[in-house]
Formats: sequence, structure tokens, C-alpha cells
Amino acid sequence: MSAQKTSASRTKPVSAVGAFVGFVGFSVLAGLLVTIGVTPAIAVAGVTTTSTIGVFESLPEYIEIGDLPQRNELYAYQGGKSVHFATVYDQNRQELKFDQISDQLKNAAIDGEDKRFYEHGGVDMTSLVRAGVGSLAGGLGESGGGSTLTMQLVRNIKMNQALELPTQEERLKAYNDAVEQTIPRKLEEMKLAIGLAKKYTHKEILTGYLNIAYFGDQTYGVQAAAQHYYNKSATDLTPAEAASILAIVQSPNTRNLSNPKYYDANVARRNVILKSMYAQNHLTKADYDKAVASNPKDYVHLTEPAQGCRASVGDGSQFFCDYAVKVVKEMSQLGATQKERAAAWRNGGYKIQTTLNIDLNAKQKEILNTYDNKAETQLALGSTLNSIEAGTGRILTMAQNKDYDQSLKSASTSTSINYSVDYKYGNSGGFQTGSTYKLFTLLAWLKAGHGLNETVSGTPRLMSSGWTECGQPYYAGGYTPKNDSPGESGNYTVARATALSINLAFLNMAQKLDLCDIKDVAESLGVHRADGGDLKSNPTSVLGINEIAPMTMAAAYAGVANNGLYCAPIAIEQITNADGKKLGGQTKDCKQAIEPAVAQAAVLAMKGTIAGGTAVGAQTPDGTQLFGKTGTTDTANQIWLVGSSSRVATAYWQGNTNGKELNLRHYSNGVNGTYAGARAGVWRMAQTPVNAEYPAGPFTNPDSSTIRGNSKAVPDVQGKSAADAKAALAGSGFTYVDGGAQPGAQPVGTVTSTSPSPGSLLSSGSSVTVYTSDGSQIVVPSVPGKSVDDARSQLNQVGFTNVEISGQYAKGGGGKECRVASVDPGVHTNAGKDSTITLTLYGDKNGKAPKDCK
Repeated sequence: MSAQKTSASRTKPVSAVGAFVGFVGFSVLAGLLVTIGVTPAIAVAGVTTTSTIGVFESLPEYIEIGDLPQRNELYAYQGGKSVHFATVYDQNRQELKFDQISDQLKNAAIDGEDKRFYEHGGVDMTSLVRAGVGSLAGGLGESGGGSTLTMQLVRNIKMNQALELPTQEERLKAYNDAVEQTIPRKLEEMKLAIGLAKKYTHKEILTGYLNIAYFGDQTYGVQAAAQHYYNKSATDLTPAEAASILAIVQSPNTRNLSNPKYYDANVARRNVILKSMYAQNHLTKADYDKAVASNPKDYVHLTEPAQGCRASVGDGSQFFCDYAVKVVKEMSQLGATQKERAAAWRNGGYKIQTTLNIDLNAKQKEILNTYDNKAETQLALGSTLNSIEAGTGRILTMAQNKDYDQSLKSASTSTSINYSVDYKYGNSGGFQTGSTYKLFTLLAWLKAGHGLNETVSGTPRLMSSGWTECGQPYYAGGYTPKNDSPGESGNYTVARATALSINLAFLNMAQKLDLCDIKDVAESLGVHRADGGDLKSNPTSVLGINEIAPMTMAAAYAGVANNGLYCAPIAIEQITNADGKKLGGQTKDCKQAIEPAVAQAAVLAMKGTIAGGTAVGAQTPDGTQLFGKTGTTDTANQIWLVGSSSRVATAYWQGNTNGKELNLRHYSNGVNGTYAGARAGVWRMAQTPVNAEYPAGPFTNPDSSTIRGNSKAVPDVQGKSAADAKAALAGSGFTYVDGGAQPGAQPVGTVTSTSPSPGSLLSSGSSVTVYTSDGSQIVVPSVPGKSVDDARSQLNQVGFTNVEISGQYAKGGGGKECRVASVDPGVHTNAGKDSTITLTLYGDKNGKAPKDCK
């Protein structure tokens, strides 16, 4: 065996030299490198000449340093200024230029890892020979296996490229391949290092190495390492600090400075580096002695990286941060394909200016913390406040009662779900909106030419038929909707029905429309289901059964506040890349969804909700004109109030998030009543600081024609015959409905009343119910002031035979004793012929019966 080895070592160098020299084109230097560096090691390892040449020839020649993953910085507004509020990165890295890196770090890297760095062309033959066979074929020892800084840079680049692959399986395989210590892998590193040395200067290679190297504890590059371990910049480090950082690079998991248990191992390697720095005349004897004597506990000031949205500045800003990051990753500024965008975000270095108002968001978060207890145990209570600027779509706030936590097992007070946004961005399926969805029926009603002063019925009834969906009849078998309160019934103007949120009134309005028209109006204002499905357009959709994200509703109401000009929500104003180039932000996407006159009329109606309807208590103390709409699901497990000034719309949602239909009207918030009962006050408190920061002017009032619409007044047909009344109503464009005979004093068959009453405004084709007299009643004549006998006689003459004198006497005087003071039933009212008519007489001045009264 020993003879064979000797023979191999004598024959292989000759053939290997020729192969390598021919491939790399190095002439004498390349031949020397291969002859005395690579070939003996290969020969001793027992690799045949043919296989060695094949391995080397198959290797790529160049590798790019490329863009290193860096931090992405997010900015928001605070105190009227743009401020940094979150750092998000794939790798904790901040890239520096050569002149920004401490000379101590540069010297520590070269003296400790590669003393002949400025002398070789990527591969140091002296170090390779010294490293020996063990390091070449197996793991790296303290010497680094003969690896130069350039070779280590190659390995780090390949490791970094592995981490950018799309799947975990691909990343793991490529990473293991990059760190594998085999002869083929070492040869590849050497060849790529030679290629790097050809393409880049020594300064560029050293800078790349110091920016890419891993320094333990999820920290990449010397700047991030200096900030993490010392809470200072890598621009100005002491010799001990610089050497301690470079001591980590060979064994980042056992020599990093994140824990004192690693200090001894770090100091041992640090002192080796310091000795080399002293030997290379980069330290004086005094500096060397001081550095060696230092203890890491004296210069380590560990600072946790402010990584991810969980560490974002401002109470409650975390959910917006999470949303903004997801939006950025979709933007074309980062690339044309999803793969390109993902790679660009991982490389990082972006500065993202967002729309968030940190101050307002924190105030809204504080309000939710107070009135929507995140630690509530009786139900899974969630709540949000979302404010959007009208005319721009800028998302100003995205507050939530639960705290942000992306861990798999979060506390009950926290969640990973962003309730404000669609499932795509926050894993929330949205919530039934209740009567806040009535806005879109109101808009469709006005758009069709109807008016606010039209009268509609709010009386509960069976509503199986009479529906139209997309031009086709729709049958809702057995549908018997109810109003929120049992006492709500009768006729309402549309304006009043809006203020009081009368379900049946809106359902009757919807029957005069096409249900798909209502859906189309909603969609024109950006409304969509949070789960990505199609909006439902059945009769129950009128009352808000679609699950929609709160932010979507806020944006829709902002569009109405802006005279019908809808602007899609935007979170990103500007993206600046690592080179400082501004790439732009989300494109402002606004369109005239609703005619201004229609929007203005809707606003007028919804002002009444706050002034004297279901949202009384929502008016802010500053007197800003506001409109709004409340919403409550059938079981009151979802509660809403969405409203707006002319500048900013705010949506307040609260609900049970686990699917159980628990009535929020039955649970106390522990502060000022039930959760549902506090909504107007919560919205008011949320909107008040918004108004202060975004002062709003008054809304534009609609013209009278829009308020009236194409409606007509119901004619007065009282006293007419049924036939004449029918003709009169038909002539006005209304449908006659026989309400039947009712007790009345008019001749039999004479019209006594109509519903709606005369003068009420109705759309053409509306039904008017006509009631006629059955002749069973008599009109009580005017008998006050007459004597008892005269009064009795007159009553008898018209048909009243039951006349009684009351035991009560009115105070008399002036000769009125014994005369009629009043009659019951009252004068000119109708009463049945068998009714008892009671007379009250005047007594004396004290109200006592005179002696001569009978």
C-alpha cells in the first residue's frame, strides 16, 4: 500500500498541471498553484487524475457578490413628520461601504483570517499547504482549512443564495451543499475565488465579506453585529470589539456574544486575532495589552434587534405593519413576477413610506383597550377601528383590541388574525355588516330617481314574492323579516327610515329595485366579500348578511363622503430602494362611483342617524358635520357603526369571533354599559382626534329635486266614493288597494282615510290603501254651553240615546251653573250609536253642584 501511494504521488502532478493550466489560463502562476497546492493534496487523498480533471472542468468559473440581504425600513407619520416605525428583514443586515467600516475590523479580518489577502489572487497556496489534508477533505479547523477571505466569501454567497430559494426543501439542500466540506466543494470554492479576484478589487471583496458573514444570533454583517452586541456602529470599534466580532465568524453558534456562556470561547479566539494584529504592526504594544486584558462584559451591551412588525413603534401599529408588508410584496416596483418580488424583498434595503398616523392609531388602540376588553372571558371579543381619508384612500389607522402575535400559540389577549382586512392579508373572513349595508340600497334607491321624502311601509309582513334579481323574478319562500324593535311599524319617509334603521322599509325599497343594482352600487364603492367570493344579492343581503372587512366598509363610506368619488385604500406612499432611487408607491385609484347629487342626498339622510336616530351620542363635541349608519346582526353578535366627516371615514366593528351567536347587548363592557350600547360613544371618542388633525368642512346639501325624486303626492280622496277614489288614485299613477270598511259616521262606502295619508310622497305605481265608512257611527254635536235639557235633546235627535251626567263638576261662575262644560267623546268625533255620551256640568265657583242642577 505504501509503495502504491508513493507511485501515485510521483505520477499525478504532471498530468494535473497540464489540465489545470489549460483550463484557467494562468501560465506560470496557475501552474505553480496547481502543482504545489492542489495536486499533492489530491494525490495523497487517493483521487485519480481523470476524476480530478473532470471535477475541476465541470465547475463554474465566476460568482457574483451581488446584492446582500439587508433590512427593510418602514416609515409612518407621527407629530406631522415621517418617522421610522418598523424594521422587517429576512436577515438582520445593514450594508456598509468600505470607508464606513472600522479599520480595526478590516485589520482583524485580514490578520486573523487571511494575512496575505492583498498578495494572492483568491487562493493562498501557503495556507493551503499548511492546512493539510485533514482540513481539505474534512471540517475546517482554526486555520480555516486554508480558506482565504475570498474563498470564505464564495461560501457565504452560496449560503445566501440558498436562503433565497422559494421552498424550504430547496433552501435546505442548497445550504447543505454550500457548507459541505469535500474535495469537490473545496475545488469549487477555489475556482470561484479565483474568478472573484479577477472581477473585483481587494477592497470590494473585503467589503463584501464583512457585509455578508454570519455573526451568530440571527445577525449578518459587521454593522448588524456591532449594533446587536455593542449598541454602536461598526464604523468606530476598539481593537477588542473588532477582534471579538471576527472571533465569531468561524464558529458563530458557540462564540457569539449573545450569552456570557460563550465569552471564554470568544476571548480565546479574540486573543489569537489580537496577537496577529500586533504581529502585523496594526496594534501598539500598549493597545494590544489593553485589548487582551479586557473582559467582554465591559464592552458587550446586547441590544435585541427590532425585527418584524411585533417590534413596530406605536401602540397598536403592528397589524398595519403586517398588512403593509404584504401589500409591498405584491407591488410591481419590486419585480414583474412573484418570484422576483420575493427575492427583492429578501435582499431588502428598501425604505417604505406608509400612510399610517401613529398618534391617531395609538389613541384608537387605547379606546379599544378600554371599552372592548381584550381579556374578556365570556365571549371571544374582537373589535377594530379603521379610519380612511376621503379623496385619497390613505389608510390612517388600523387599530384592534387584541394584541399582535404571530406565534403558533398566542395568549387569549393576542391574535395573529388582522380583523380589519380581507382573508388574503389577515386571515379574517370578514363579518356580517348588518344595517351598515343599507347604505347601498339607499344609494340605489336615489340613483333610480326616488326621493328621501317618499313614504315606505315599515310594517312587518310576509315577503316571499315581489323580488327581482338581475332582471329575473326571485322567490323567497316564507321570508317574514322583522324590525329590530317590536314597536316599529307603519309608514316612514325614507329619510326617517334611514335614521331609525327600519328593516321593513328598506326591504320594501329593495322590492322597487333590482337586487343586482344594489350589489352593483356596493361593488362600485369597492365593497367585496373578505373571503374573495361574490357578493350575495338575495333579499337578506339588503340587511347585511355579506361578510365584509371593516376597512372595506370605511373606504366605501369615505367615497360617499367625497361626493361619490371612491378611492381604493392605499397603505404605501413611496418605496425607495437601497440605492436611494424612488420607485413610487401605490397608485391613487379613484373613480366617480356615484353621482354627486345621489351621494349628497344619502349623506343628508344619514346625518339624521346621528342627529336623532340609532347613532345618537356619536356627534363629536367640535360640531363637525357627520353622518353615519349603525349595523346589528340578527343575533347582535356583530355590532357596527360606520360614519364620516367630509374628510375622514371611520368604521367601528365589534363582534364575537368564534362563530357563537352571543348577543353583545347582554354583556357589560365593565365601563359604561353593554358592549353594543357603548358603540356611539366609542365612535365619537375615536373620531374626535381625527377631526382635530383633519379638520373637515360642511357637506354639500342636495337640491330639492333630489330629495323629492320622481315621487308624487297622494291625492286627498276623503269623502269620495270608492269608485271616485280609485279613479283619482289611478290618475295620479297609484294603485288602489281596498282596505275594507271601518266604523265611520260618513255614509256607507264613503272614503274615510288612506294609507299613506294625503300629501305623502310615493313613487309611481305605489299602492295606496283606501278605507271606507260602514255608516255605524255618529258625529258628536257641539253641546258645551247649553243647558242640560237642551244638550240631551240635541244628542237624542242625532241618535245618541244613552246620555249621562258626570258626578264631576267644573268650576262655575258667571251664571254658567248647570250648563254643559264638556262632552265625552269629544265634539265632532265619531262614536257608535250605542255609545254612552257623558256630560260634565259647571258647578259653583268651587266646583260643587248647585242645588238646582238636575
